[in-house]
Amino acid sequence: MKNKVAITGNEAVAQAMKQINPDVVAAYPITPQTEVVQIFSSFVSNGQVDTEFVTVESEHSAMSATIGASAAGARAMTATSSQGLALMFEMVYIASSLRLPIVFPVVNRALSGPINIHCDHSDAMGIKDAGVIQLFCENAQEAYDNMIQAVRIAEHPDVLLPVSVNLDGFITSHALDVLEVLDDETVKNFVGTYQPEEYLLDAENPVTMGTLDLYDFYFEHKRQQVAAMEAAKKVIEEVGREYEAISGRKYGLIDAYKLDDADMAVVVLNSAAGSAKGVVDELREKGLKVGVLKPRVFRPFPFEAIQDALKGVKAVAVLDRAETFSTLGGPMFADVRTALYDLKNDIKVVNYVYGLGGRDLRLEDVEKVYDDLANIIKTGRADKFVNYLGLRE
Repeated sequence: MKNKVAITGNEAVAQAMKQINPDVVAAYPITPQTEVVQIFSSFVSNGQVDTEFVTVESEHSAMSATIGASAAGARAMTATSSQGLALMFEMVYIASSLRLPIVFPVVNRALSGPINIHCDHSDAMGIKDAGVIQLFCENAQEAYDNMIQAVRIAEHPDVLLPVSVNLDGFITSHALDVLEVLDDETVKNFVGTYQPEEYLLDAENPVTMGTLDLYDFYFEHKRQQVAAMEAAKKVIEEVGREYEAISGRKYGLIDAYKLDDADMAVVVLNSAAGSAKGVVDELREKGLKVGVLKPRVFRPFPFEAIQDALKGVKAVAVLDRAETFSTLGGPMFADVRTALYDLKNDIKVVNYVYGLGGRDLRLEDVEKVYDDLANIIKTGRADKFVNYLGLRE
């Protein structure tokens, strides 16, 4: 059974966590994530879940406690944002290298400094090379759906990696939205019971975790993580198909919007994809062949799906809500450009960094991007391949 409700993105994530009913949640508050665990803690105190809720003194401790619980055989979760994720950084690497299927929502917020509490993706991009699967959510519905699917993805025996579920701070996390939630029994059956093959509290089959791993085996263990990431692509699609069967909502590695006959495309993550789709609808009415590609998965990077979706376009703009300070553009731009290079189709690819520190992405900004792409197609050249959208020069 499905019910329509009006809730915020943070409430949607907390609702999904309640229905998943994890064994352990360890967390520390930070804006704009605080509401997620605050709401979830009320489910704990009201006896609506069986979760052991651990209040800790920092985000480093939150991930540490979650790692300990997961290593002991528990289904464990945490949640964070921005500086909190930065403080977890060391432990996120350890969670992935220990192959622990921890699910943790990240309510995206700019990293300081200067101090800022609003949305960009610098926090998420800080762990893009940590061996963590990263799912991104356009709206509250996707935040809810991705949380539930993330459990199955993380715990699959071919994967066994942490999964972060990213939603835009204040834009998605605090805005009221109407979405469809599943009933508790359906979610319970979908996620199943976590039964790890190896865990520290299995006295009959003792294992060691967190040992010193020098040049004898470190390289091989890193390669195993890469293999798990590669396997995750297939698992994500399989879980998406199973989820569609119970929800009616389709999920894959990417969301291609009106790209079948498009000459121009914008590639963008999270809530800004909704704005871009609205602009596409308006420009389509004017006869322009435009489309949007929204990667649902950023790690592992779905380069094959992106190649297939964009192989017919003439010009692509990649919108990044984070900077790399490499002077070569944003983090997603580098990956998309690399993916398209081998097509040898002479697709012009340009980058627009936008929305840092929570600056709004206006519809006219997106329209300007399509205007620029049209000019690139007309002239056959891109004078600047890294641009800043909505910047006061």
